[in-house]
Amino acid sequence: MPGRLLLVATPIGNLEDLSPRAAKALADADLVACEDTRHTGKLLAHLGIRKRLVSLHEHNERRRIPELVAALERGETVAVASDAGTPLVSDPGYPLTRAAIAAGARVEPIPGPSALLAALVTSGLPPYPFTFAGFPPPKSGKRRTFYRRFGGLGHTLVVYESPHRLAASLDDAIAELGPDRPAALARELTKLHEEVVRGTLSELAAWAASRQILGELVLVVGSEGDAAAGPTRNEAAP
Repeated sequence: MPGRLLLVATPIGNLEDLSPRAAKALADADLVACEDTRHTGKLLAHLGIRKRLVSLHEHNERRRIPELVAALERGETVAVASDAGTPLVSDPGYPLTRAAIAAGARVEPIPGPSALLAALVTSGLPPYPFTFAGFPPPKSGKRRTFYRRFGGLGHTLVVYESPHRLAASLDDAIAELGPDRPAALARELTKLHEEVVRGTLSELAAWAASRQILGELVLVVGSEGDAAAGPTRNEAAP
């Protein structure tokens, strides 16, 4: 009988956000496929769990699939965990999930933290309909096309961005969507230095230009006609 593939959401910062069900899923699995074995190894050590770990990341996922599907076909339980948040959401796991379904395995979501949803609900922008588009392309030309395409849907747009590309990405968003589009930038969600800045795209660009930006970033952009919720800023309570 085919085994189970468990898609386990893990904390995006605060370890207290790991659910009891997620901890049990990791403990019950025969093996854990994870984005970074060192990172997940620390989480398991915190939970007092010893488990076989195998790496599963963007560079090896397709060649790792036969090994993991074979484990499922033996009736084993395979847990999938990315470094933070929910697997598959701009993280590894989608090709494996498709292969597991094709092999007749049971695929079970173990819900939990998600940076995109955390940013969306705290942004002050309409929470639905929304479009999550992952990371914008690294080069300006394709990035402008990206913002033009997804920013014109009439939905709230949620994207991830890296600190070293933030300024250029905001400039391209402004060029395609206009300086007055309402937006919010969430940084280091659930962590000690959590920060959410709200305003227009031009206000966010000015804020970002005045400081060194570090940490994980989620950019939320409202649709044309939405009202900005700012400019405001909030930080995590001490």
